Amino acid sequence: MSGSEDQMETSFRVTRLQLAVAGGLSLALVALFVATMPFARLPTHDTEILVPAYAAATFVLEAMTAALLFALYSARRQLPLLFLASGYLFGALMLAPWALTFPGVFTGFDMDAGLQVTAAFGLLRRLAFPLFVLAYALAPRREIATNAALVAVSVCLGATVLIEATLFFRDWLPPLMRDGRQVNLLWQVVPALAMMLYAVDIVLLLWFRRSALSLWVCIVLFSLSIELLLISYLGGGTRLSVGWWAGRLYGLVAMSIILLVLIAQTTLVHVRLARTVAAELRSREKRLTAMEALSASIAHEINQPLASMVTNADAALRWLSKAEPRIDKAELALRRIVEDGHRANGVVAGIRTMFTKGTRERAELDLAAIVAQAASEAARDARHFGVEIAVEGEREVPPVIGNAVQLHHVLRNLIENAVDAVRTAPLRARRVTVRLTQEPHGDVHVCVADTGAGIAAEVAERLFDPFVTTKPGGMGMGLMFCRAVVEAHGGSIWVSANTPHGAIFHFSLPVAILSVADAQTRPSVEEKAR
Repeated sequence: MSGSEDQMETSFRVTRLQLAVAGGLSLALVALFVATMPFARLPTHDTEILVPAYAAATFVLEAMTAALLFALYSARRQLPLLFLASGYLFGALMLAPWALTFPGVFTGFDMDAGLQVTAAFGLLRRLAFPLFVLAYALAPRREIATNAALVAVSVCLGATVLIEATLFFRDWLPPLMRDGRQVNLLWQVVPALAMMLYAVDIVLLLWFRRSALSLWVCIVLFSLSIELLLISYLGGGTRLSVGWWAGRLYGLVAMSIILLVLIAQTTLVHVRLARTVAAELRSREKRLTAMEALSASIAHEINQPLASMVTNADAALRWLSKAEPRIDKAELALRRIVEDGHRANGVVAGIRTMFTKGTRERAELDLAAIVAQAASEAARDARHFGVEIAVEGEREVPPVIGNAVQLHHVLRNLIENAVDAVRTAPLRARRVTVRLTQEPHGDVHVCVADTGAGIAAEVAERLFDPFVTTKPGGMGMGLMFCRAVVEAHGGSIWVSANTPHGAIFHFSLPVAILSVADAQTRPSVEEKAR
């Protein structure tokens, strides 16, 4: 899979919390299923009136889920989402004719469409959804330009044609029902086929699509499987029995799962957006406050090499104007002028890097690749000082939203600071370790650890303030820039002690939002760094 396709993936990796919630929900469904088993074949009386309420509730859940999935597709343009959204929309459209033709429900409207029509609509609903999920599981992860509204209209037209065809050929429908409540033996083919499709879908989703959305789709299919067991097997296929109604409740739960997940993720996105905006406002205020001191500092930093250049130029002229010119002394003074010129250029280049316009553009990024690139570049200079840079991390981390230039500069700054700390420390293991992990609550965590002399506690508290530095001749702006960038990305940065020697600089960034581009196994960070 190419790097651009990797960046299109916006799904969360399946976290332990999600697995725990999914496992707990599955156990609860199984427990309720076991509790219902002894009563599944008991008949109920006069419960037909509840069928419209059930159909309306299910229609609302499926229609809202389809709308959210189509909206997510419009933002991400990923083909699997289109199939999943279409499956929910088709199921919702089949509910109305199923309820309207249900025996004994709308008797006052003279809507008797025949004994087999309701079962035929149930068959279409039962088999269509796992087929759409199968397409979702097998669809390639690629961006497409298909209009979501056009697909939704096409699904509506297709459902309308099927409804009209079912009603038109109602006299030729297979004998699925014996009477208004009892099924024929032929109906047993439907739940068996549906259960087989559910099983195939679950296996494919777990095998090919390791994402949060796919996990919850598996729970949906598991709930629908329990629904089928209650309705068609334990309930004997008898309509309006206790098992039949219990199965319908499982269907309601199944249809609400993805909706709740999408609502939760949408809320989380808004919270993260608000946090990012607030962080950017705080960062802007801090930058404005720092600019006053920065302007004076820039003048001071540039004035120093300029003054030194003038002094050395005067010295060179004096050595050359002597009766016996001292070429060696003049050459030394000129070399110092060159060094001071490079120093002044470094100050200007650093400021330009911090405030250049291109660093404000945002995109979906593979942070592991940025870490590997920054470490590889820094390793070339570190080898001259006998310093080893090791990159460690998980095999998979989700993408983040940010600016590659800014984050690369942050990583280079932290890694180079760590290298400086190690090479000036007493003789011990000269090693800098960069580690990339995902935190339990979803953020991506990067830490840069060194084996240097460490940082005093009183200095660590204000290390990210402007003009605070522990390096001789340092400007004290690098770590302030790192904090401004990380906080502008909605993250946080801090420093801690490294046991037994050195310091560890940490920063964390929020990951991108949920999508269906399920993460396959990616190369580890170590492999990318090689």
